[in-house]
Amino acid sequence: MLATSADHKASLTRALRSDLPAGADQELPEPAGIPGRPSKPQLVPHTQLEQRSMASAQGRATLVHALAHIELNAIDLALDVVWRFPKMPDDFYGQWLGVAREEALHFQLLRDHLRSMGYDYGSFPAHNALWEMAEKTKHDLLARIALVPRTLEARGLDASPPIKAKLVGAGDHKAGAILDVILRDEIGHVAVGNQWYRWLCEVRGLDPIGTYAELAKKYEAPRLRGPFNIEARRAAGFDEAEIRLLEAPRD
Repeated sequence: MLATSADHKASLTRALRSDLPAGADQELPEPAGIPGRPSKPQLVPHTQLEQRSMASAQGRATLVHALAHIELNAIDLALDVVWRFPKMPDDFYGQWLGVAREEALHFQLLRDHLRSMGYDYGSFPAHNALWEMAEKTKHDLLARIALVPRTLEARGLDASPPIKAKLVGAGDHKAGAILDVILRDEIGHVAVGNQWYRWLCEVRGLDPIGTYAELAKKYEAPRLRGPFNIEARRAAGFDEAEIRLLEAPRD
């Protein structure tokens, strides 16, 4: 997590093994410099990011860059869960290390494609919303799991089909193929979040649906807006009660 080179961070993460001893009872002090960040991209509020036309090569590169930035952040998010929260079952740590490795692969695929377009990671500004939620929830694993994989990453399941349609419609079939890989893997990542969210709710004697609503309000999670990728959400382990809440009319 402390690596400041995006390429180095991705390579180191790909080399991690899930079968190493977890050290589940070991509590680690937070080191300085989390997460390690390259000097670029410049981080700005998401409202300052320009929406560019898919008709231009630069517009398509901007979108691919935004996706690469999400995947680099996702490496940090997965690894942060592994070191920050002790006293979970060993499988918990192994699964999140597996998630981190796949996020690193996604970053590399998008970075390589961006380079083939004449740009690189850092060529455009980006936002910091994903890590801001990690900071908000760093004192409560239940909140972290509820609001990062089950909310922010699940929004990625919804966004993937229309983003792919934009890029493929503009002729970028390579990006479309990469998004297919990412969607397949992200379904599994959200499923890991669902598994451990429900496990934690059971251990703490909490109702999963009511608790999620409370956490979303407390930590000011983004309001969920459709259209939703219901098929992907079901595959990721959202139950029918949760799906009905998503589909219910909103004010």
